[in-house]
Amino acid sequence: MNDPYLNEQQLASICKALSHPARISILKQLIREERCICGRIVEVMPLAQSTVSQHLKILKQAKLIMGELEGQKTCYCVDKKVLLALGATVADLIGESSLNGRPL
Repeated sequence: MNDPYLNEQQLASICKALSHPARISILKQLIREERCICGRIVEVMPLAQSTVSQHLKILKQAKLIMGELEGQKTCYCVDKKVLLALGATVADLIGESSLNGRPL
């Protein structure tokens, strides 16, 4: 990702992925641990393995996280470039709103 901002499609995809509280919790856990095996997420979340796997799939499709195989398990981590682009895009949206005199 070279552009510091997300396009509308990317932003919509990420917002949709973050629309579930469990996915936000999973993302926070991955940020805390930097790298996390799916089983570890299941240990700290009150969710079934299959549910966690489904949420991880959605986060990965939105490109918020990356996963790589380590043996028979997948190790997930946050894509910090995408998170930074999300922050920059939201900040830009807020800046545009305040510049146009519209309330947030």
